[in-house]
Amino acid sequence: MKKLVAIALVAIFSIPLLQAQESMFDLGDRVVNLGIGFGTTLYSGLYYERGFPPLSISYEQAIKDDVLEKGVIGVGGYLGYSSYSWDYLGWGYKYSNIIFGGGGFFHYPLVDKLDTYVGILLGYKIATTSEFGTNPGGYDYNTTSGGLVFSSFVGARYYFTDNFAVFGQVGYGISYLTIGVSLKL
Repeated sequence: MKKLVAIALVAIFSIPLLQAQESMFDLGDRVVNLGIGFGTTLYSGLYYERGFPPLSISYEQAIKDDVLEKGVIGVGGYLGYSSYSWDYLGWGYKYSNIIFGGGGFFHYPLVDKLDTYVGILLGYKIATTSEFGTNPGGYDYNTTSGGLVFSSFVGARYYFTDNFAVFGQVGYGISYLTIGVSLKL
């Protein structure tokens, strides 16, 4: 019961602080994120090796402000790439993955210089596989496949200057966790 009362008191006294925060993402703002990913749902197990680390670039533009008083809605695009290989004694497969799509974001300021947001992504994933080395089975395993991707995520950008920030984002994309830099155009 004491914990519940303490949480309620902190929440009540935090409301004025939250109302005093300025939005770091405003109507008309455009931001580019360059990120590197950590943790992936793709290819894990014996003989798998990461090739090219999960990299992503995304663009977002604010299109509506004053949502729930200080909130901002943004839309944008996403492109991510990663590669892995499965190698057994010089023979194996190289896997490449590309995800591209568009998304919507809802930003709400909670702390000075911190742009916090949630979002969704709807996109398409292209996966290619190519064989290398001498195949002991004698069959060709070069293929391409694809499919729709849906993702939800949460993230934050911390602004060091008006136009430069670092960001972190958790959710599915090319990886579970993406960190990087953001540039406001």
